[in-house]
Amino acid sequence: MPSGLVALLDDVAAITKLAAASLDDVAAATGKAGSKAMGVILDDAAVTPRYVTGVTPDRELPIIGRIALGSVRNKLLILLPAALLMSAFAPWLVTPLLMLGGCYLCFEGAEKVFEVISGHHAEEAVAAEAADAATVEKETVSGAVRTDLILSAEIMAIALADVAAASIVTQAIVLVLVSLAITAGVYGAVGLIVKMDDIGLHLARRDAAPVRAIGRALVTGMPIVMRALAIIGTAAMIWVGGGILVHGLEAFGVSGPAHVAHAFSAAGAGLPVIGGAASWVAGAAFSGIVGLVAGGVIVAGMHLIAALRGRSNHAGH
Repeated sequence: MPSGLVALLDDVAAITKLAAASLDDVAAATGKAGSKAMGVILDDAAVTPRYVTGVTPDRELPIIGRIALGSVRNKLLILLPAALLMSAFAPWLVTPLLMLGGCYLCFEGAEKVFEVISGHHAEEAVAAEAADAATVEKETVSGAVRTDLILSAEIMAIALADVAAASIVTQAIVLVLVSLAITAGVYGAVGLIVKMDDIGLHLARRDAAPVRAIGRALVTGMPIVMRALAIIGTAAMIWVGGGILVHGLEAFGVSGPAHVAHAFSAAGAGLPVIGGAASWVAGAAFSGIVGLVAGGVIVAGMHLIAALRGRSNHAGH
């Protein structure tokens, strides 16, 4: 009996060590996968604040909360099963689907640029003011969740590629942990950003003069920051979409755009002191050019189709 108990305890100890090693592997894989997706995470954080620009302060956090919930649903209910299925049965589908998502991002970003240039943006703003607030909020959240789906898909693809050799269970656990951590980090940061003016107002009422000065600076500066983030968010959609297309084309053997992107990045990296930042800016700029061209072509095509349909309907009457 004692020998049987000792053997059982040895088995339990062995299983515990194996479980601990597995948890260590999962933790390491999660950290590595999350760090590799950091560039897209930052782009996601840049895109999101534009959806609450111009929203009344009392609705900012509820809207961000609804977008965050939609992001969790995107990752866990749509992308996680799809990623695991594609990893197991059709890994070749990942790149084409990402490229389709990239085209959507390019289209959405280029359409915003077109609206500003053509003046349609002002017309939409007037229409939005006339519309029911609940309807506007619903459309805002819906658009943000659609954009999040594509950004999240790229994050999941990057994370999955890093654990492709692991078991299906490890892949699932890593993707769940990465999804939850990224969603909490991105939307927590966005929530903090959009409420910085309220924080500044609170600080401006404090007794200490330096604290009041910081508070007044936040109150004065945050509207400017939010307008800048709205512009950066549109630009981020274009450069992320363009980057997805460049990498996708390279995967299909069309390496010319990727070589040019590398040349841009290398030129920026050669600058003293700011080489790292300049390299990223140069690479993002080239991706933005690609994205703007691709998005512009799609926008032109959509407007042409709409015009032809309008003529057809007019002729029919």
